[in-house]
Amino acid sequence: MTESEAYVALNMLPKVGPGRVRRLVEALGGAAAALGARRDALARVEGIGAEVAGVIADWESRADLAGELVRARELGVTLLTPADAGYPENLRNIYDPPLVLYVKGGFEARDRRGVAVVGSRQTSYYGREMSRRLSYQLAYAGMTVISGLARGVDTHAHEGAIAAKGRTIAVLGCGIDHVYPPENRLLAEKVAESGALVSEFPLGTKPDRQTFPIRNRVVAGLSLGVLVVEAPKSSGALITARMALEQGRQVFAVPGRVDAPHSRGCHQLIKDGARLVEGAEDVLAEFEFLIPGIGKAPIPQPPGAGEAAPQGLGEEDVVILEALGSDERHIDEVIRICGLPPAKVSSSLLQLELRRLVRSLPGKYFVRLN
Repeated sequence: MTESEAYVALNMLPKVGPGRVRRLVEALGGAAAALGARRDALARVEGIGAEVAGVIADWESRADLAGELVRARELGVTLLTPADAGYPENLRNIYDPPLVLYVKGGFEARDRRGVAVVGSRQTSYYGREMSRRLSYQLAYAGMTVISGLARGVDTHAHEGAIAAKGRTIAVLGCGIDHVYPPENRLLAEKVAESGALVSEFPLGTKPDRQTFPIRNRVVAGLSLGVLVVEAPKSSGALITARMALEQGRQVFAVPGRVDAPHSRGCHQLIKDGARLVEGAEDVLAEFEFLIPGIGKAPIPQPPGAGEAAPQGLGEEDVVILEALGSDERHIDEVIRICGLPPAKVSSSLLQLELRRLVRSLPGKYFVRLN
């Protein structure tokens, strides 16, 4: 048995985990040595005990190592462990690096220049647009965008990086053969083509409340810094930010409206010392000493951003567009701002939507499109 195969087997066992395996490797000389050790020798290692020693000693009855390796090969998945040269250097240096990385796609040397872009699953139009725009610009500048393929900010972060023809990595909170959420299956395929899908969980692992916080440390560990775009105070993105700080990474946050609940997590991070981000340049400037010259060239907006409205709009239509601003607004607020009759505003919004200048949202909210 190779050292890499031993790591895969240990990763499939319950109650073991990276911390205990690290102690076993230090005490016994390697992962393969741990699998071949006697029960009493295992139990004497600090933090192991009789119960976990029994699990490891009986590993062949608990883990189908041969079957796991065959299934991974059939899925086109590469397995990387700390014993392999291709294991990401950024992860080697964290406290509890994953025992195994199941990888679809592949890592490149430039992925060491990674920025994690994370945030809430329930996002506003502003949050979605900022996620996509910042990720597009970071990827265009040569940074690898890392996120978790979840709904909301994660999805738009990956999409922005792909639109820039840049690198992006998605860290899954489930086995790599279970894409979650299911509507992101096509996006997952594009991520694998533009970078890598990554999971530390054995094949067949389904997502649950425990797996997502576990994967957050990998999102942070692969990156040089974590950018939180939009998050309430209860968001899992704040867990990722905390883990980034524990790993010695930089934390960035995008401010939002002061009265918006989904901005409060970002505002708290900024109060606690996170770097305020208004544009990709604020992130790139932090890494100039590590990556000389990065971000010096002009960074474009994503396609469609900042384009002028078509000609031929009436004066009142222009007033309504200006009243919408850059965030979603309720029709009653638009009426109040522009001072026009409600019937005129409703009619104009419909015409603007048909011209694809405005999008209607649930609850009679509207947002201006770039």
